[in-house]
Amino acid sequence: NAGDHHKAFATNFNPEINIREITQRGKYFEDGEWKETDPLSVHKPLNYPNVGPRESYLMYHEELESLTKNFPTIKRARFWMTFGQEYLTHLRVIQNIGMSRIDPIMYNGQEIVPIQFLKAVLPNPGDLGENYTGETSIGCRISGIKDGKEMTYYVYNNCSHQAAYQETGAQGVSYTTGVPAMIGAKLFMQGVWKKPGVWNVEEFDPDPFMKELNEQGLPWHELFNIDLEL
Repeated sequence: NAGDHHKAFATNFNPEINIREITQRGKYFEDGEWKETDPLSVHKPLNYPNVGPRESYLMYHEELESLTKNFPTIKRARFWMTFGQEYLTHLRVIQNIGMSRIDPIMYNGQEIVPIQFLKAVLPNPGDLGENYTGETSIGCRISGIKDGKEMTYYVYNNCSHQAAYQETGAQGVSYTTGVPAMIGAKLFMQGVWKKPGVWNVEEFDPDPFMKELNEQGLPWHELFNIDLEL
């Protein structure tokens, strides 16, 4: 997220989920096994299209679980997210003073959960859109062998916070979360993505989904054999 909501500290979605997600240990898949890292301890600058360099942090994200299961030839799967230094400083203070705790404490004779109290005093993510500037840049980089040659493929979308707000009243992070979910629901209701049992998105035909992204406000672009590292 290369946007600026002009707040001292705010999360782009549910603060409780956001803070818990970021402060947990990192986890990635490599050579057939899962490896863990200390929270946000692995990071490097990456060069995002139309945005430029941003410090990017290795995190655990649940889609790695199904991707490595459904594509068993994957050698390594990692998830990266960007954070500004001011955001990380606030996060560190929140942890140090105990406001990220998820266990109940007694306060004035009643139980409260610190992180839930923090959520109540932080800006509402749904109210950030009006003054949000900049854009998000979300992509997948896949490297491997194709037709006997090494190849790197990058598919990505950039989403303007202001364009998202003007269309829906929500900021870009909400937009890029909601639109794909809507498309999945649409394909399910149309019977395009539907078969007995429980399935994840990568187990269905991607072409109708990718077509809908281009038509529903999240057009994607392709780059071949590029290097995101600085």
